[in-house]
Amino acid sequence: SARDQRSLSPHSCGFTFDHFEILRAIGKGSFGKVCVVQKTDTKKMYAMKYMNKQKCVERNEVRNVFKELQIMQGLEHPFLVNLWYSFQDEEDMFMVVDLLLGGDLRYHLQRDVRFPEGAVKLFICELVLALDYLQSRHIIHRSARPQAVLWAGHVHITDFNIATTLTRDSPVTTIAGTKPYMAPEMFSSTKPTSYSFAVDWWSLGVTAYELLRARRPFPIGSQSSAEEIARMLRTAAVRYPAAWSPGLVALLRKLLELDPEKRFSQLKDIQSFPYLSDVNWDAVLQKRIMPEFIPMKGRLNCDPAFELEEMILESKPLHKKKKRLAKKEKDTSKSNSSQASHLQKHLEMLQRDFIVFNRERVRPPHDSIQETNADSGGPHREDNQNNKL
Repeated sequence: SARDQRSLSPHSCGFTFDHFEILRAIGKGSFGKVCVVQKTDTKKMYAMKYMNKQKCVERNEVRNVFKELQIMQGLEHPFLVNLWYSFQDEEDMFMVVDLLLGGDLRYHLQRDVRFPEGAVKLFICELVLALDYLQSRHIIHRSARPQAVLWAGHVHITDFNIATTLTRDSPVTTIAGTKPYMAPEMFSSTKPTSYSFAVDWWSLGVTAYELLRARRPFPIGSQSSAEEIARMLRTAAVRYPAAWSPGLVALLRKLLELDPEKRFSQLKDIQSFPYLSDVNWDAVLQKRIMPEFIPMKGRLNCDPAFELEEMILESKPLHKKKKRLAKKEKDTSKSNSSQASHLQKHLEMLQRDFIVFNRERVRPPHDSIQETNADSGGPHREDNQNNKL
């Protein structure tokens, strides 16, 4: 259990920062930074997200990080970005996940990539399999949008930092997400109302529309108020270009249905839909359906400014960690201020309660995720900078 995996020792999972070689920084988001790493013994490549403990405590983000870890430890699917290891040291918390070539879908939209209908059709099939799997684990992602989908020919959902668990005994009412992708039922009234898995299927509809048209179906921005959004969703008519096939338009209408009770929100809805009657779902799950086009292989699709920022502007760069921690151990001076004492107390609690994880210890030998991360390059981006479109 997660409780059994907690330990006072930062090294109890058998892995430390020293077991990985840092190759380059590739991204950042609201909860930390991301770099490409290579595990020194197996030479496998991963993406490693690291989060400064003190900043997490000061920003009151520790609970969200722990929740993300707890959720990801229980998940493994071909169309998710899967967690492999989590560990900590005195400064940071680390999450080591699948490394995927290609970058996120937002990156490509910003570079005017136009996705053909066949490619988006496959994306929809792959993403509904991921959403169906999350639903079977009682998980609402709440953040399914282009910057939370990594593209490596096939698509993979990432960014679980606002995901939540839905059970019969604990309905979900908290408003969370990126406004342009949030479902109508989240804005439906002045008092909190519960919502379900259908919110993720609405987000899928918005994302699929945006990939096809390079604009969203509703002119909602991150600054729009809940009242403005509710009114817009009630009154605005979604425009579907005449060039789109009738089957595709019919499917998008089912995903962008205002009433969650009528919206497509189960795999059986999708699989029985005429537009997808030719789909071999076993082949989709096994990644045997070849994408129409894929990102340029071997090219790192991310902003090179992340590397410069890590090396030059970061006050505590990762590549100088070993030297910095050694110096810290020698420095015995401590601040006696109440503020420092309060911070120290929270850091000690974080150290004690951090959930350590090693996927190699919890899965049967010779079992493997269907797409390994043996490719030697490519980004994993966790980027919340593009909400204000």
